[in-house]
Amino acid sequence: MEIIVGTIILDNNKILMVKETKKECYSKWAFPAGHLEKNEDIFEGAKRETLEETGNKVELKKAFPIIMYTDRNMIMLHFLGNIIESNLPYFTDEIMETKWISIEEIKNMKEEEFRSYPVVKNIIESLENGKLYELDLIKRV
Repeated sequence: MEIIVGTIILDNNKILMVKETKKECYSKWAFPAGHLEKNEDIFEGAKRETLEETGNKVELKKAFPIIMYTDRNMIMLHFLGNIIESNLPYFTDEIMETKWISIEEIKNMKEEEFRSYPVVKNIIESLENGKLYELDLIKRV
């Protein structure tokens, strides 16, 4: 099972997005996210990926609905986060650009501009409909 974790950083109705350099998603917009490492806590994984891809340390505030791709054996966990420290180095060899994009602009962009339009669509709908969950929904044992 593949587990992807990431953070949605929202500020003044804009979301921080990244463009990756990977061949399969070259120059497409995505939320900062990546694979959970072996034995890594999902919260720490989301924070790590956000730091690696944007140069921002974040605190996680809420959880988005879980996205499950049964055809790809993948689960995606996204969190709403606030920046607590910024302008740190990030993986410029993996990320070609970071940009604050308004929710309205995201909604007006073409599907092919995104790495995964269904994920972007779900996140925006969750934000607009207030479908966010407390972090204690996820229990650590």
